[in-house]
Amino acid sequence: MSLRDANVLILETGRTAIRAGLGLHELLKTPIIDIPARVGLRKAANGGEDPSASGSKTNGNNTGGPHVNDYLVGPQLDEALVGAGAEDIVVSWPFLNGNVSDWRQAEALWKYVLFNQLQRRRTQNESPVILTLPVPIPSRTEYEYACQIFFERFNVPAFAILDRPIAQLYSANALSGVVVDIGFLKTDITPVHEGGLLHHAHTSTNIGTRTCQHYLAHLLKSNSSVMQAVSPATNPLPERELHFTLVRLAHQLVTAGLVKPPSSGELAAPLEDEGVTDIAAVVVAGKERAVIESGMKKKLNAKATAAELAKAREIEALDLVTVKFEGTEVTVGKERHRFCEPIFDPAVVEGLGLEKFLSGDGEVGPKGEEGLPPLSLRDEHGHKVWALQETVGHTVSQVDPDLRQYLWQGLLVTGEVTQFIKGIGISLQSRLAPFVTSSGLDTDTQPRSIRVLNVPEYYAEYRDTGNGYSAFLGSSIVAKIIFNDHSGSNYVSKIDYGTKGPHAIIEMTPSLL
Repeated sequence: MSLRDANVLILETGRTAIRAGLGLHELLKTPIIDIPARVGLRKAANGGEDPSASGSKTNGNNTGGPHVNDYLVGPQLDEALVGAGAEDIVVSWPFLNGNVSDWRQAEALWKYVLFNQLQRRRTQNESPVILTLPVPIPSRTEYEYACQIFFERFNVPAFAILDRPIAQLYSANALSGVVVDIGFLKTDITPVHEGGLLHHAHTSTNIGTRTCQHYLAHLLKSNSSVMQAVSPATNPLPERELHFTLVRLAHQLVTAGLVKPPSSGELAAPLEDEGVTDIAAVVVAGKERAVIESGMKKKLNAKATAAELAKAREIEALDLVTVKFEGTEVTVGKERHRFCEPIFDPAVVEGLGLEKFLSGDGEVGPKGEEGLPPLSLRDEHGHKVWALQETVGHTVSQVDPDLRQYLWQGLLVTGEVTQFIKGIGISLQSRLAPFVTSSGLDTDTQPRSIRVLNVPEYYAEYRDTGNGYSAFLGSSIVAKIIFNDHSGSNYVSKIDYGTKGPHAIIEMTPSLL
């Protein structure tokens, strides 16, 4: 079977986002589609009932309930949530819990991406699809449902499923390691050995970037400069509106690359600190203008008084940045670098009262967070959430001691936040040192160090994205291999599906056997 690289469709499905791209190019591209993994349904389309109330898990074979076309997705949902009748729309996130809670909702999302965004035609669909699903890894039945949807509803010529943590690890050229996927609501920690998931040791924690955003919003309330800019004393914002405004500011600071991970130090020394300017390096980095301006400032500073120099050093020490935020200039200080603190120390969030802003009590929440569960610092058993380093250490301790050294040699920290905050892996590495040496054993299999993995720089299109797109990159790499394999042993073709039905995906997905 001949499958053209230009038609291959990568469909990365996470807990809260779906990314997609079309075609495998000489230089593997980043995704061109990135949408929230949520759908909306007007109560009238469900007989006036809240579709989430029953908690039922529907699949594509059921005839009752709303139809796939009843769901609002993408910009259509965004517009509906700010228009008349928004209160009658129920928002659902079908992949939020790591499995597929509603197959019609999942189908609505995938259908929107394939036929609306990527302009595929069902009658002549020539795009083989490789799909990743979030962890916890779904059951074999769920893989079969997915296979059935893509062949019977979307008419794809070929279909493959790749476990998301494996895809992420492949992007860093590794077969074994620990994948730490920092998501919006949760962080998933998954050990992988020789390309196989160690299911029993997978762990997730209820700390993600949402908690960090709300934590930084709380810290920004103590900055008088920020408060004067966004909520002046002459016209103060109501408490909830103020908090959500600061959440948006926190998000902007992160996505602008203005936040550093804790205790990681500077990632690169300023050029002028070396005393000699490497012109070639400057040109390659595109920093010519910055260096010229720096040189002019030095000449002016040569005539500055001691008091002026002291003042300049004081300002530099404050690490101030000024950003344009919703039409207003806002100056923020070092507190922005505390964004990641809840990940490494959840206790800092306790007692701040952030739960009242995310209580799920019917109050309007931040834009984009509609339908999400309330903020919780406890796990499903009611226990306090552990720090990330403790969770990773516990995860590895659940693995056979003979395998642990291979896991510690492949620590990959990924998730969208790593696209903007570089160095979280190094911060985690330093905090994991006690867990590597805590066993007291001194054998050949006892790990002595932790190796941090990153997406290699030779993937040119991914150089500025950190590890944020690792699942998409790993899926692209695997797709290029399997869909060019004439044996067809790692994907399901139409002929395979016609012969064996949905069960074919089990035989054609090595990690499931």
